[in-house]
Amino acid sequence: MPRIAGVSIPENKRVEIAITYIYGIGNSLSKEILKETKIDPNKKAKDLTPAEVNSLKEVIEKTHKIEGDLRRQVMINIKRLKDIGTWRGLRHIKKLPVRGQRTKTNTRTVRGNVRKTMGSGRKPAAAPT
Repeated sequence: MPRIAGVSIPENKRVEIAITYIYGIGNSLSKEILKETKIDPNKKAKDLTPAEVNSLKEVIEKTHKIEGDLRRQVMINIKRLKDIGTWRGLRHIKKLPVRGQRTKTNTRTVRGNVRKTMGSGRKPAAAPT
């Protein structure tokens, strides 16, 4: 398994898809990187030569913010929003959707899958004594 930026990329996938396993690299950025390094996007990751892997590492690590640095930057940005008390920061603090989604319905994942409908928490009828 080739390792790039501390991430083992899958061998059985095309290089174009395999490098998207690195946090901060999506489809469009992977295409740009492969164009810059002149590597065939349809090539499997296991077929990469050591020289190609090294060129990928160099381009990715020198020109793009990925993995730990990017995660740290995102955390710092969220912390800044919380500290200055912006609306988005308050939504982060309350663990609610930040980008204007509705919350009356459709926020099950954010609210921890809370079901507040009639039938969900109904108790069985009392047994006669």
